[in-house]
Amino acid sequence: MLIRLTVLLAAALALAACQSGRRNTAPAAPQADVLTVTAGAQSVNVRADPETIRRSIVASATERGTPIAQNQPNMVVLERTVREANPALDAEFGPSDNGERKFRIRVRFQGTRCDTLVVQDVFVVNNAGTALEQVFALTQPQYNPRQSLIGLKAKSERSGGCA
Repeated sequence: MLIRLTVLLAAALALAACQSGRRNTAPAAPQADVLTVTAGAQSVNVRADPETIRRSIVASATERGTPIAQNQPNMVVLERTVREANPALDAEFGPSDNGERKFRIRVRFQGTRCDTLVVQDVFVVNNAGTALEQVFALTQPQYNPRQSLIGLKAKSERSGGCA
């Protein structure tokens, strides 16, 4: 019995010695992607946590009747259908003659309890929901006004609990 225990202990020590030389090069936890501000996007720092910001966006969209296309922990995507003719969009992106044209507003946010970066970018979608759907980023400020982010900032900070 003592010999078995000694052999087992020796084998365990040998295995431990072999494994101690190995290095784990993979990170222990996956790193979160860094939120970037792309060309044409608007951004603002908010003194609130990401969940408060997400709830503020959803509440505001619900109040206005704006459809929510995606609702995720760090991103909300809103869509507004363009009902009237828009010659400027037709000239720049071509007509949307096989489906609806929509504005897609993507709001991404990342941060900590009292310091969250919020990035908003806007896209136009021609022929939405069809096989001919085309998505174009809008980089002109008239399509992505900063005022909506300032409103989101104020609403989130009022309910965020950060001084």
